Amino acid sequence: MKSLWLYKLYRLYRLYELMRMKFHFQAKNSEGEVREGKIEAVSRNEAAMSLQEKGLIPLALEKEDQSMAFLRDIERIWNGVSQQEMAVFYRQFATLIDAKVTIVVALKAIEEQTENRFLGSVLIEIIEDVEDGMPLSESMARHKDVFSALSINMIRAGEISGNLQKSITFIADNTERNYQLNSKIKSALMYPGFVVSAAIIIGFIVFTVVLPKLTKIFGDMNVEIPWYTKLIMETGNFMQSFWWAVLMVMLGAVVGAFYYLKTDAGSEEFDHIKLNLPILKRLFKFIYISRFSENLGVLLAGGIPIVKALMIVGDVVDNSVYRRIILRAAEEVKTGGTMSTVFARYEEFPPILSKMIKVGEETGKISEVLKNISAFYDQEIDRMAKNMTALIEPVLIVFLGLGVAVLVFAILMPIYSITNQIQ
Repeated sequence: MKSLWLYKLYRLYRLYELMRMKFHFQAKNSEGEVREGKIEAVSRNEAAMSLQEKGLIPLALEKEDQSMAFLRDIERIWNGVSQQEMAVFYRQFATLIDAKVTIVVALKAIEEQTENRFLGSVLIEIIEDVEDGMPLSESMARHKDVFSALSINMIRAGEISGNLQKSITFIADNTERNYQLNSKIKSALMYPGFVVSAAIIIGFIVFTVVLPKLTKIFGDMNVEIPWYTKLIMETGNFMQSFWWAVLMVMLGAVVGAFYYLKTDAGSEEFDHIKLNLPILKRLFKFIYISRFSENLGVLLAGGIPIVKALMIVGDVVDNSVYRRIILRAAEEVKTGGTMSTVFARYEEFPPILSKMIKVGEETGKISEVLKNISAFYDQEIDRMAKNMTALIEPVLIVFLGLGVAVLVFAILMPIYSITNQIQ
């Protein structure tokens, strides 16, 4: 919790440094209608030029209060927009558009009922932009902290093809499936995470409070005790005297690990670790493959060129190992090759996957093949998530049992020895 608070504080500081100026404007369009809204620019002159490029004649430009903008950024960091909220937003948006409701009216209806204040403020800005004649995709691109590159490009493709309704429906389905996939991951890791956390807390309390009281008996009786019991006693005495220092070291380790994982080197190393963890590596592998095939299939079905689609999916897959492979596939396709030939060279992609993609490339039904691949791996992830507890539980029991056995042996053996000496 503390590490999350520190990270958010750091992000606030960075946002304050990088903040651009925002201007409230009033302007006339070619038909003489007055428009109002907000625009970002590094200066008042640039803001006026940007409005003129959009066919608007500036009437008034007022610089937004920086303290208010900063407060909005605070709201963005602390509230944010969860994946579940985005899934609900896209489903509502798709339903309203499917009912032939205009974009502005649909967004206003969603904004009025959303409980997330930050999302509501973002929707208000998008509504203003669309009313001023800006394409929906371009307005969404101004809020990349809320809308993913995949969503923005799908909306843009729908605007170009004239089939925006289909694109929004695609995004809604895709967002819901990604949310369900992440929920499966969390549910699979929740049990072992809880057990390990509880074991650490209980162990800290035992060594700090319980053990020093038990081992004090041995010191008072002045009897000879084994070396391993002495080690336990010294550890308990140290923990009792310097528990605060141990707690600070533990918290420091957590914070340090958290920040290291936020760096490029740390994130990349953790991506490799996930693909080599016993028991869990197969689950992670299936998750990345499912995420790759699902998102690439959606982009290709939405009319996004394959090279651009691969580059977008490289970021969406959220693993540096798979990202490099996917970007290499994009380079291969750009030079006239096929992505199946690249995937066939890497063990991260099963042989059957590259063969199925090759069939899709040869038949021109690559998006349908990717959809089938995603469905297959989703079923596998479901099965593995349900069995994850059964797979991990024996390992946890063994490690916890060993820890308890060491403590019991170290304490009971001297007590047994003292009993024999008294007799």
